[in-house]
Amino acid sequence: MCSTENDTPTNNRVSRPMYQRVILGLIFCIAFSSSLASESKGFQIPRTEIVPIKDSVSGGQYELYIKLPQTYSDSSKTHYPVIYFTDADWHIEQLSVAQEYLLNDVILVGISWQKDMPTNLVKEVGPYVSRFRDYTLLETKNADRQTKYQFGKASSHLRFIREQVIPYVEKNYRTNPHNRSYFGYSAGGEFGSYIAVAQPDTFNNYILGSPSLKGSIPYLTELLSNSKSKQVEIGANIYITHGSLEQELNGYVDQYIALLNSAGSEKLFISKVEIEGSHQTAFPMTGVRGVSWLSNLINEALAEPTDVTFRDLSPLKLEFVDASPADLNDSIPVGVLGHDAGEQGMILALAREIADQKYARVDSLLIAHKGKLLFESYYLRGRRNMAHPQASATKAYTGLALGRAIQMGYLTMDDLQRPVISFLNDLDKTKLVKGAELVTLHHALTMTSGLRIPEGIMDELEKNPAPLQGQGLVQAYFEHSAPVTPESQTFLYQGSDPSMVMQVLEAVVPGSAKEFIEQELLAKLNITTFDWKNDVSGLPSAGSGSDMTSRNMLKWGMLVKNKGKWQGEQLVPEAYQSDPHRARGYLLHE
Repeated sequence: MCSTENDTPTNNRVSRPMYQRVILGLIFCIAFSSSLASESKGFQIPRTEIVPIKDSVSGGQYELYIKLPQTYSDSSKTHYPVIYFTDADWHIEQLSVAQEYLLNDVILVGISWQKDMPTNLVKEVGPYVSRFRDYTLLETKNADRQTKYQFGKASSHLRFIREQVIPYVEKNYRTNPHNRSYFGYSAGGEFGSYIAVAQPDTFNNYILGSPSLKGSIPYLTELLSNSKSKQVEIGANIYITHGSLEQELNGYVDQYIALLNSAGSEKLFISKVEIEGSHQTAFPMTGVRGVSWLSNLINEALAEPTDVTFRDLSPLKLEFVDASPADLNDSIPVGVLGHDAGEQGMILALAREIADQKYARVDSLLIAHKGKLLFESYYLRGRRNMAHPQASATKAYTGLALGRAIQMGYLTMDDLQRPVISFLNDLDKTKLVKGAELVTLHHALTMTSGLRIPEGIMDELEKNPAPLQGQGLVQAYFEHSAPVTPESQTFLYQGSDPSMVMQVLEAVVPGSAKEFIEQELLAKLNITTFDWKNDVSGLPSAGSGSDMTSRNMLKWGMLVKNKGKWQGEQLVPEAYQSDPHRARGYLLHE
């Protein structure tokens, strides 16, 4: 980046559209660095180092151009996505500018051409002569040219990247191994097209600019066929471009996309973009728009909520995995997996298996230990800032709300043994089934009320919801149930029991149960992104129907783990969770 350390670009410095700002910055950067280079050989792009690396098989000497994000030195905890790119000498300046403006928190790793190529070839062609060998898929039929340039060694170069470059980077820098991207243009795009078929797990995301695919489609078709026989699934996000004047290339790109789609992978997402211009002039915008696409991809799991409902969300194209979660000032202390506790390698391996849906369709996995969030990950429809439907976890939240009422003195622990109907003054007790008085608040909490309502009765009653408003819902439960007996008071997973808990809460707290939950629990836990639907009675649904973000779900768990205490305040009585004869069973059911 050509700005000084005190002149870092921000979103509010200028009012030009983002693409224009990046292009102007690119033009300035290239001109500025070129003039400086002519004046002083000591010019360097800030936070960038050149590391020599040797291919242990071929013996060829390469260099890695490694640029760290500005925040890298601020913390020893954060792990960053990495963009690997070929033709490092050509692309480092442009990608550096695009990264500074569009995707700050990534590490750039450029892979140079071989530095110790024969002098005669370098003089004849240029310092980039090794790209003819390293990036191409096929040998040429011209024997003399083949002997001279050794075309078609892409597999060897990929082996070098997989076995040496990536391990070196991940060993020596704080990288996120779940978030590797590749950028390549022209022959570099051809090389990336090959990687996506031959070893698709090398990178999660591919930016392929005007890939030189002429003559390569039959080879890639055969390669994909072999991959299918080995059950290798292509799971990647691919952004592929060509210039509007590259009409012949457009046809090859379409063939390549059709080939990829023939694999039938649900984890393959392809974006094709035509950029105005020729092969040469389309390059700058490919870099800018490609990095912009990558930025949206990487940050998709962190996006702010939209009008789209959770059920309508598209699956994440890239799982979000963070072993050093960000401090969002949301009342959850954070730490670093492997540093504060836990085996980072094992958890990251588990995250990979979850992303591959080895176990089930998981939307998020968060791990906390000793009060600190150490690991945060999102998959499929999981989003950090969007509330997730909770289903029966809502029962546990309802139980904790009742515990909060006990802590505040609106109920006592002994009240757990009182009949539910004794709290509800609007009931017509003359119409209740025999044994209604046997159903205590504790029974409702632990779903052992003994109510047995014939199947379909409540569905029919809800067609005319007016009589079910308020305590009318409980009235219906006790009118249409079979008689309650000690023998019937065994555990049964049903919605009537938690609804009775909510009805008691409504009856004993000042105001409404809804206001009480929001003010005395959600606000205390700093839970602001949530939804809690009402049931047919007009009260908050207690059996299901709440929505919480994954981080907020974690807060409920931490509250229970801390024996009802949150940030030094006892929100729920410790005895409410620990007394095996009272409420503990309800919480353990969840």
